[in-house]
Amino acid sequence: MRFELYRDAGGEWRWRLRATNGNVLADSAEGYARREDCEHGIARVKESQTAAIVDMTLKIA
Repeated sequence: MRFELYRDAGGEWRWRLRATNGNVLADSAEGYARREDCEHGIARVKESQTAAIVDMTLKIA
């Protein structure tokens, strides 16, 4: 897997996470004016490896 950092057609910074088979697994969903902010977004995703998984289909009684 790899993170790709690029500029979109409007000149904003974006990232996408691409699998080894070429499929995009995730993307920034928003553009950033500064490259540093985009890199911070990548760092946050990397940190999320410890995030909890919540099954939203379960009913809470």
